[in-house]
Amino acid sequence: MKSINLGAAGLMASEISLGCMRIRDLTVTEGAKVLDAAITSGINFFDHADIYGLNGSAEEVFAGAVKELGLAREDLIIQTKCGLVRNEEWTANISFDFSKEHIISAVEGSLRRLQTDYVDVLALHRPDALMEPLEVAEAFDNLHKRGLVKYFGVSNQSKGQIKLLQKHTPHKLIVNQLQFGLVHTGMIDFGLNVNMKNPASVDHDGELLNFCRAKDITIQAWSPYRLSGAAGVFMDNPEYAELNTVLGELAEQYGVTKDSVATAWILRHPAGIQVITGSMNPERIKNIAKASDINLTRTEWYKLYMSAGNLLP
Repeated sequence: MKSINLGAAGLMASEISLGCMRIRDLTVTEGAKVLDAAITSGINFFDHADIYGLNGSAEEVFAGAVKELGLAREDLIIQTKCGLVRNEEWTANISFDFSKEHIISAVEGSLRRLQTDYVDVLALHRPDALMEPLEVAEAFDNLHKRGLVKYFGVSNQSKGQIKLLQKHTPHKLIVNQLQFGLVHTGMIDFGLNVNMKNPASVDHDGELLNFCRAKDITIQAWSPYRLSGAAGVFMDNPEYAELNTVLGELAEQYGVTKDSVATAWILRHPAGIQVITGSMNPERIKNIAKASDINLTRTEWYKLYMSAGNLLP
């Protein structure tokens, strides 16, 4: 498994990481099997959030799995997120809260559930329209000085939101978690259709891809296989017949699965994107991890891009 220097900050992490939202649905023993598959495949980075599972149960299951496997804390890179507030049933988001008190309390709660003294990365979970950047900066200072958080980042934030927050905190924002994959290519589409009037030329993100590259902010691709705005994945989906045909051809050529090829497509981009896979299937995790050994050619990369329904200008 190749490593990636997150945010050029010296934090070396596996370029494929495990998103732990769905570990909430597993027993500790089942979670240990998933975690073991990830570790043996070279994955050392694990993404959490305080809202994953009822009262943060995903973090609790993960901690139990780490203990059952006897893993050393220093061998794991753990990221968690905070800022989303859910209803009492934990079934829907009802607000955002980037207040100093909420951020500090959320991290302390995550640390208790994760049974660890610190998290390597804390990311703000989506934007809060009521964010006071100085208040967030105070929370970051508090957590960093106490040794509870080493690095900081954001998710789904625009370049303006990042610039505003970074203006007020000396702690470099090293990651921005964004949805990206073969059927969610808006950041790529715009860059290929500059100065045109077709739908693909619309800049939805403020040229976020190049901004993150210029600022050494690592993009973390979440839900890389999921259909945009819908349930399900594009693998073996009849609505993406052409894409699956090309995925199948390349999978056979490289001796891997379609999952591996779809992951390799993201890794091939020179932005150095870190892929977050949320699979809880040990065999699928092992297959996805093989993408780290695949280096798609330019022709193959663009063929996959076009087979997903995109046109080149």
